[in-house]
Amino acid sequence: MRKLISTGSPFEKTAGYSRAVVQGDWCFVSGTTGYDYATMTMPDGVEAQTRNCLATISKALADGGFDMADVVRAHYYITDQAFVDLVFPILGETFGDIRPAATMIVCQLNKPEMKIEIEVTALRRSA
Repeated sequence: MRKLISTGSPFEKTAGYSRAVVQGDWCFVSGTTGYDYATMTMPDGVEAQTRNCLATISKALADGGFDMADVVRAHYYITDQAFVDLVFPILGETFGDIRPAATMIVCQLNKPEMKIEIEVTALRRSA
């Protein structure tokens, strides 16, 4: 059975996607940028954006019955190579013990204010 997870972001309806899709024991979380969805604002710093990304992802996973420890794959997209050393410690706070397979890519994102985008895949751990 498929379950669609939404943050209520206007982007989801406009672009036709879900924040996350749960299919069986899998949860696929869409690329998530640093917006604060309560205020629809984007912080200036990559550190705050990273923390917002992780909070949004954590909530989407929880809404689907998962938690961060279920994450098996992570993709990180940053807009400047200089951000690597700024975001690694933040990512380590969340994923240091989980240690999913991960890739970080330096690229351009959809809007100039976006400095990081994170997407994850989770697999429900067996009891």
